[in-house]
Amino acid sequence: MQANTASRAERTAPPVGGNVGGYNNFWIDRERGTDVITVDGQLRTSLIVDPPNGRIPPMTAAAQTRAASRRGVVRPTSDAPEEVSTTAVGAFDDVELRPLGERCLLGFGSTSGPPALPVLYNNHKQIVQTPQYIMILNEMVHDARIIRMNQPHLPSHMRFWMGDSIGRWEGGTLVVDTTNFTGKTRFRGSSQSLHVVERFRRVDDKTILYQFTVEDPDTWTRPWTAEYPWNASDEMLYEYACHEGNYALQGILGGERLLDHEAAEAKKSGSRP
Repeated sequence: MQANTASRAERTAPPVGGNVGGYNNFWIDRERGTDVITVDGQLRTSLIVDPPNGRIPPMTAAAQTRAASRRGVVRPTSDAPEEVSTTAVGAFDDVELRPLGERCLLGFGSTSGPPALPVLYNNHKQIVQTPQYIMILNEMVHDARIIRMNQPHLPSHMRFWMGDSIGRWEGGTLVVDTTNFTGKTRFRGSSQSLHVVERFRRVDDKTILYQFTVEDPDTWTRPWTAEYPWNASDEMLYEYACHEGNYALQGILGGERLLDHEAAEAKKSGSRP
């Protein structure tokens, strides 16, 4: 679709198999390429501030072996491109084998966090604070993180898609410590040993500097830290009606069943599908 082109109700349908278009610029958060990664007036080329080269540290040998063993294996995950081939044999046999983001259960690209990363659209967040809890509502898939203040972590056998987050104040900085992740929500190939420490510091009336440190000795050779600002907005958070309009899953699974049928018919006739 052309950027910001007005809708025309009299348009005819595209040809069968043709391109129906995608998002125009109205829906895309253009700030993510400029304002989102501007810190202290400096346009950053990377969110990562440690290591100083702005790159994620190398993966450990064990993590590389783990990642290689997952290729082609059907496994539900919210980070499918880095965790599993979504075209592997059997990957379309059951809706529960599709990635969590594709099923509208978690936002893609770690937008809900932790750590929370900016993505193509729906980056708005609403923070609700009480003495005992802090809630961060994400516009995408309306994921809600509950941070328990001044409490110990839950037992290690209790694991969650967004981990177990506990918070404390260090002066004017909110520090959130998150552990107890599950194996379904690996962050860039991380393991269940993932440990994320986030720092939220208000730098002015309109800006919170969001910084996070990722540590997982089973995945990376060293911890790494990134930061970017959360900028205040006067715009409203929209309802993210993902399930209600998600015809993609029906089409994906239905299309695969058609391919299965064509392959079976070809096998009967002795021809190639």
